[in-house]
Amino acid sequence: MKVILKEYVYKHGVAGDVVNVADGFARNFLFPRGLAVKATPGTVRENQHLIEQASKNRERLRSMEGEAAAKIDGVELVFGVKAGKNNKLYGSITTSDIARTLLEKTGVDINRRRISERSLRELGVHEVPVRLGHEISPVLRIVIVREEEVAPYLAGQPVASLIEQQQRQAEVIEVEEEVAEEPEPEAESAAEEPAVAEEEVE
Repeated sequence: MKVILKEYVYKHGVAGDVVNVADGFARNFLFPRGLAVKATPGTVRENQHLIEQASKNRERLRSMEGEAAAKIDGVELVFGVKAGKNNKLYGSITTSDIARTLLEKTGVDINRRRISERSLRELGVHEVPVRLGHEISPVLRIVIVREEEVAPYLAGQPVASLIEQQQRQAEVIEVEEEVAEEPEPEAESAAEEPAVAEEEVE
């Protein structure tokens, strides 16, 4: 169904855009909330001023997204949680938790659906991107430590949860480097074959 957006709708457009959407989405979400009207010759005439404003609305939205990205890029959010000996959380840090804490810290209100990460279920440092626009993806630094480690971490002291994560990452890198250094047996045998063939010719 073709509709005229009356307000900004995530992933669909800004006020004044004429877009195609699923019939159910229009009837069950957009129309009841006053976010859009069905595009007919009559509604197009009625909303002509809004349609003409669409490009300005897009520019304003891009500007707002750029300002928000500058405020939140690299922001560190610290969560203190209960976790088992295997560093797995007894719950999880959800995108809603991240959005709420980000709002408290920066004043920037981000829809949780823009936070491109599933729930976090392990202690450590996580780099979490936020989808603000087609070309704008600021990254949040999410630090998850045990409850009793929050105060020492914030005071700049090393904490066991993060030290363990660094050790695990170092071990993984070491294994990957060893695997990369191992010669490929197929390449060696392929290199030997021509030499054998030359000896037979002689």
